[in-house]
Amino acid sequence: MARWGVLLFAILGLGALAGIEYGRSLLDPVSKREEIQIFSVKRGSSFGAVAAELEAAGLIRNARVAGLLARSQGIDQSLHAGEYELSPHLGTEVILATLSSGKVKTWPLTLPEGIRASEIATRIEAAGLGSAAEFLAAAQDSEFAADLGVESASLEGYLYPDTYLLPRGLTARDIARIMVRQFNRVWEAQIAELANASTLSKDEIVILASIVEKETGAPQERPVIASVFLNRLGLGMRLETDPTVIYGIPNFDGNLKRRHLKDRSNPYNTYKIPALPPGAIANPGANALLAVVKPEPSEYLYFVSRNDGTHHFSVEYREHVNAVNRYQKRRRR
Repeated sequence: MARWGVLLFAILGLGALAGIEYGRSLLDPVSKREEIQIFSVKRGSSFGAVAAELEAAGLIRNARVAGLLARSQGIDQSLHAGEYELSPHLGTEVILATLSSGKVKTWPLTLPEGIRASEIATRIEAAGLGSAAEFLAAAQDSEFAADLGVESASLEGYLYPDTYLLPRGLTARDIARIMVRQFNRVWEAQIAELANASTLSKDEIVILASIVEKETGAPQERPVIASVFLNRLGLGMRLETDPTVIYGIPNFDGNLKRRHLKDRSNPYNTYKIPALPPGAIANPGANALLAVVKPEPSEYLYFVSRNDGTHHFSVEYREHVNAVNRYQKRRRR
């Protein structure tokens, strides 16, 4: 009987070893193909649901075994929502480690200097990163702006233009918060010290920088453009700048008319209001902000486009009228 007991124990042992080996084989890569698949973990998904989706996608061999491994390693509760680049050649252990690492796939979002919040919203939706309407609602929420420490009633002007690498699945507020955080970094590193010597508040600097940004495409002109506006403000003159008027026109069709310049109901009509408009008209970059806090010293009060991307600057109104006749009449001809 003893011999039979030993034999039975040996058989059971071999069976257990075979079972262990089989279980381990279920953790092996599904194939040797290194093709990349984008796999999405939805916010709030259970590990069981994610494992089942991995198996259905052909990325792991067995969802149950993956669940046992995840529980044994304590990673079944540490999945991060988002998109991941996975491949069937990685194996279950590597795939689970990737999903628990939070290293989600990111997508580029490039915002040029002078872009508006509405245009940012459109780009976000086009990139598949979120809803344009939801982002614009977040950008225009005064309570949310206050929560972020923004002095303005909206985030226009504080959504810093840059190239961002963003994962899908972020909320509109998450994305806006990232952009405002980048604005704050740039402000503290490059603007804050110079801003302390300015007579303008932080929000006024941002507003004026947004106007400077929209007035010229020539980088070297920004400090001169800023000096013109600062000179006019110092003398109590109206800024009389077209981009502000345009910003205040709903559904502007690209044709600025005389009636627009006479419209007193437009709060952004700087042909009528003797001050800065109530908010920024775009999102300025560092150079436009620097131009406002460190303008080029000048006595210029006027400028007119030369129609080549640059401007002619004047101190006296008569000189300005001559320049307008010279450059604008030439354009009309």
